[in-house]
Amino acid sequence: MRVKSKKPDLSSGDLTPMIDMTFQLIAFFMVLINFAQTEANDRVVLPSSQLVKPPEAPLEFPIILHVAQDGEIVLGGDDYTVETLRIGLQREMVVIKAEGKTADDASVVIRAHRDTAMGDVQEVIRVAQEQSLVNFALRVKEDNR
Repeated sequence: MRVKSKKPDLSSGDLTPMIDMTFQLIAFFMVLINFAQTEANDRVVLPSSQLVKPPEAPLEFPIILHVAQDGEIVLGGDDYTVETLRIGLQREMVVIKAEGKTADDASVVIRAHRDTAMGDVQEVIRVAQEQSLVNFALRVKEDNR
């Protein structure tokens, strides 16, 4: 009589729940990303002030302009000069109008390097005002002396 040996069946596991959980974890950590870091730029070292106060309410449509020491302006990762900034601001206005809002709902946040000439910042404000933007905020670093 011949004896048949039974080899155990290797069951293959269903990877669907593990893949599903992986994507849920990715989505969870994407929600937790600190978006305040997107407001930073390595080329801009903010001036210090003892009179600084935090905004009373979060800005609904912030347009963040980084003004480097040499006067170059960064908007949304693109570099502009005072002469070409109008193009970038027009793109931002298209987005705001697509949301059904007006220029009054937008706030221009200017983060200028501490050694930037004040005239450069005034030129940035002038160009923004030409695009009907009226709400401005200047960012500084809090000095706790």
